[in-house]
Amino acid sequence: MQSMIKVKRTYSSRSRLSLPSSSPSSSLPSTTKRKRFGEGAENEPPTKKRITTKTSPSGRLAKPKQSILRQLHFSIETSVLRTCIICGLSYTRGAPDDESLHRAHCLRVQRGMEWGREEEREAEKVGVEEIQSAVKLKDGKKGRIICFKANVGGRIGSKLAILLETINLALSSPPLSTDILQSSKAYLYLIPSLTNVHREKIVGCVIAQRISTAMTVATPPETLLKRDSNQATDCDSPPSSPTHRLVAVDTTSGLFCHPEALPTPLGIPRLFVPSAHRRQGIASRLLSAAAATFIHGCPLNPVNGDVAFTQPTEGGHAVMQNWGRGGVRIYE
Repeated sequence: MQSMIKVKRTYSSRSRLSLPSSSPSSSLPSTTKRKRFGEGAENEPPTKKRITTKTSPSGRLAKPKQSILRQLHFSIETSVLRTCIICGLSYTRGAPDDESLHRAHCLRVQRGMEWGREEEREAEKVGVEEIQSAVKLKDGKKGRIICFKANVGGRIGSKLAILLETINLALSSPPLSTDILQSSKAYLYLIPSLTNVHREKIVGCVIAQRISTAMTVATPPETLLKRDSNQATDCDSPPSSPTHRLVAVDTTSGLFCHPEALPTPLGIPRLFVPSAHRRQGIASRLLSAAAATFIHGCPLNPVNGDVAFTQPTEGGHAVMQNWGRGGVRIYE
């Protein structure tokens, strides 16, 4: 009888490895698996961006646009300073600020400025008076003349300030001081606008100032003697001659004055008419309106020396002689 041998099985402390099950439920991946150290996104190499190139409809690669280059030439002989033959303003060619200033100034000098509804709303508030209406010019156009104090504020004051700036640039004159504006009145000549029925064009401006004294303008024969005496020696002409005491105001136009200061109530520091509206009698009508209404109840006569100009230009000298018939004086 064979003896049966018992096999003793021993179990170690290690757990037996579980073999993967063949069931479908055990093949699903576990969502609680931990990533190994070093497998994070921060350790992954950065992805390279794709470089895309634009293609034309024909399939060829489009070339990048190149900026347009300009070749500049430095010329010592040519000056960059230009003087406009229309408005007379000198400006630097190529400087944006100077060129924009010239364009705006040249348009105002040629065409004048506008007077619209905005100014009419403030007219009664600042005391604007209509001196004359339906004033006919030489070309048949009719306008009106208004007057107000030269130191007004608001929109009308801003309009007058721009107008005076344009006049000062055109005449190469310094700006009028605050004291002068306080004792002055502005006379404007307005005509209907051709493009807008609710607006008017400022085609003339006169600033009338209250003054005290002025000098008498020398006559052409006295001016001729003055020139001859300057060319001659002192022994040829005695120092007591009246021509030796004449004051030169403008040697280019031959304007000389007697040095005696005579009482004169009205002065004209500024007179301006745009170039497109000259030779229509605007300046003379503005001056006549200022002489008749500047002092209430006391009309002034330029022939009698009641009106004076301040250092007129060549064009202003011609207006002064034609309008005042030689009686207009000069003041400083």
